[in-house]
This record gives sequence, C-alpha cells and structure tokens, in this order.
Amino acid sequence: MADTKYGKYIVTEVKQNISEAPWSPPPIPPVEKGRGGRIIFLDSEVVPGAFYLECVWVMPRPEGTPRVTDKPTGTQPHTHDYDEVIAFFGTNPDDFHDLGAEVELWLGDEKHILTKSCVVFVPKGLKHCPLNFLRVDRPVFHFTTGPGTMYF
Repeated sequence: MADTKYGKYIVTEVKQNISEAPWSPPPIPPVEKGRGGRIIFLDSEVVPGAFYLECVWVMPRPEGTPRVTDKPTGTQPHTHDYDEVIAFFGTNPDDFHDLGAEVELWLGDEKHILTKSCVVFVPKGLKHCPLNFLRVDRPVFHFTTGPGTMYF
C-alpha cells in the first residue's frame, strides 16, 4: 500500500521467504481459507526500521488427525538479546478470557499451561519455550513481538 506518502507503513501481506530462526517449528504457512497460519509478519526488511512482529491464527486440528508426539513441533528453548511479548487470545464471543485451548509454555525452568487469553512478557536473556499447542478447541489469535529488527 505504498501509493501514498505513509502507505508504506501499512502491511497487509505476509513477507515472502521468511528466514526461520533455528529454534522455530517447521515453517508456518500463510493463512488460507478455512485454515490457520501466518497472517502478518513485520521486521526491518518489510518496513525499514520496524521491529519484529508476527501474527498467527491457530486452528483446531481436523477431527481424526493424530497429534504428533514423537518429535518437537513447537518453538524450542532459546533466548533473545531483547525483551519479547508473546500473546494468546481466545475467540469465544461469550467469554474472551477463555482461550479455548491449552498451551504449554516454559519460562526458565517453569512449565506453564495457559488456558486463558493472556500476554506474556519475556525479559531479554530469559530462556523460554518450548511452546506447544496441546489442545485447540476454537481458533486462537497468537502473536509475538519485540524491539529486535529481526526474530533472532
């Protein structure tokens, strides 16, 4: 949307050829009709000077699809040299605090099971993850952001 002076700051498409961090799960495909995935990805390559932001829709697994348990599927343990915010929002219109999912997130040596909409502040240098969606009953909006110019 760069047809105007400030249109370059409005991002509506997912960045192509995203370089995944070594601790990331298998590449998250762009969101498609009826399926979750990345909806927006921002960094300094998309908009010069921008910080890192990634937004993802997480959808329930189709009925009958087995959960992979023999190998890590979520984000693996790592640290950053910047603070990070990790957020999870449920989509129950009668109770937006109900995450409609069960998410495992490790902070340092503590395992947390998230079942309510929340934001998690991760101070720079704090080892965090694995992050795994154990159960998803309804779509979950998930995002991460930090003042780093790239997700590394």
